[in-house]
Amino acid sequence: MTAERLPWISADPASQRLLELAQKVAIAPATLLISGESGSGKDHLARLVHELGPRRDAPFLKIDCASLPPQLVESELFGHERGAFTGAVERKLGRLELGGNGTIVLDEVAALSPAAQGKLLRVLQERAFERLGGTETLHIEARLIALTNVDLPAAVKSGGFREDLYFRLNVLTLEVPPLRERRVDILPLAEHLLAILRSIHARPNAQLSDSARRMLAAYAWPGNVRELRNALERALVFSRPAGGAAAAERDILEPENFPENLRAAASGAASPLAGLRSLEEVEREVITATLEATRYQISRCAEALGISRKTLLEKRKKYGLK
Repeated sequence: MTAERLPWISADPASQRLLELAQKVAIAPATLLISGESGSGKDHLARLVHELGPRRDAPFLKIDCASLPPQLVESELFGHERGAFTGAVERKLGRLELGGNGTIVLDEVAALSPAAQGKLLRVLQERAFERLGGTETLHIEARLIALTNVDLPAAVKSGGFREDLYFRLNVLTLEVPPLRERRVDILPLAEHLLAILRSIHARPNAQLSDSARRMLAAYAWPGNVRELRNALERALVFSRPAGGAAAAERDILEPENFPENLRAAASGAASPLAGLRSLEEVEREVITATLEATRYQISRCAEALGISRKTLLEKRKKYGLK
C-alpha cells in the first residue's frame, strides 16, 4: 500500500453499493470493465478489486493506453524478441507476461487504435499471445481490468470502438458514480485526502474551517476526486501560517485559500436555502452517529433515538446503513 492510496470511502449509499459489488467481483477471474468520469476513482477501484481478491499477493500492472504511442502498444502488451524491429536490441517481456497470475489494468482502453483493439480481442478470446517477432505461444494467467471514461456503447455505435471487443470486455461491469452523485462522500473524502496532504506538506495541524467544509459540500466537483485533492493541496500551499508555533497550532483552511472558481461556484449557488439539508439527510446522519455511539446495538440505539426497534430497522434499510 502506498502513502497515496485511500481506503474506498463509502459514506454515501451509492458508494456502499459499489463497494458491495466490488467485493463480489473481486473473487471472479473474469474480465472486468470499470467506467466512470475522469478523476472519479476508477484506477483506485481497480486496485481495490485486486487487493480484495485471491490475486492480492501477485503483480498489479497498469498500462496507460492513452499515453502510449500506437506503435509501442503492442510491444508494451506482448513484449518482443531481439531484432523484431529497429531498436529491438534485446528481448523484452510484455505486461501480459510480467503480470503472471496477478492483475493487468488497461487504463482508457477506448484510446487503443483499431489495430490494437483487434489484437486485444484475440487475447481475450484465446487467452494467448506471442511476443513480437516470436513464434512461441504464451498463455495469459492474469486477470484483465479495463478502465474507460468513454461511453463505449455510443463509441461502438459511432464506429470508434469494436463491438466484438466491447462484448468481450463487458463480462463484469462496475460504474463509478461522479462525486456530485455521492455527495455524502465529499467531506469524508476531503478529510482523508487532507490527512495525506498534511504529511506531504508538513502541516500536521491543518484543518478545514466550517465555512470551507460547507463550500466543499456545496460544489459540484466536475473533476471529481482528483479535483478535490488538487483543491486541498492548493489550499495548503497558499495558506501556510506565519508567526511560529503558536500560529501553526491554529492552522485553519478558509474558503479564500481555495481556487477562485470553486469559491465563485459555491457563492453563485447561494440562495436563502443554500446550505440547508433535507430532513432525510439530517435523520440519516443522526441515526448513523447513534449507531456508532451504541456500537450498533439496535435496542440501545432505538431507545436513545426514542423510536421502536422495528422503526430503526426500517430506517436502516431505507438509508442503506450497515
